[in-house]
Amino acid sequence: MNSNELSRVITQRVACDWRAAYALAADPARLPEWASGLADGALAREGEDWVATTPGGRAVLRFAPANEFGVLDHWVAPEGVPEVYVPFRVVGVAPGACELQFTLLRQPHMDDAAFAHDAEWIARDLRALRALLEAPAR
Repeated sequence: MNSNELSRVITQRVACDWRAAYALAADPARLPEWASGLADGALAREGEDWVATTPGGRAVLRFAPANEFGVLDHWVAPEGVPEVYVPFRVVGVAPGACELQFTLLRQPHMDDAAFAHDAEWIARDLRALRALLEAPAR
């Protein structure tokens, strides 16, 4: 990776219908089950927003409205930091299979090491989401 890289799409193939993947991933209350970079504890609702305890502290989260296109975009506003736009999609690729597509946008303060660290963390969280989605129903 070099300092000219401004974005990176991180993908994860999942053996799950895209609608089921979307339904689980779009539920903010389920974020602590798989999104360790975004919510490492319970989320609380505050009006239209959600508040999470992240590894970096408290953050206010906003989510794209429910839709039929697999769009899971969200906005994260950590305390003392400008709000960050996070493009995220679930795309059906075959019957019973989908791909999670998360676009990491380099923030102005990120050096190469921080960008690489965030990319690795997102990949780990997407693997956790895949495991949750592919787990046998209980």
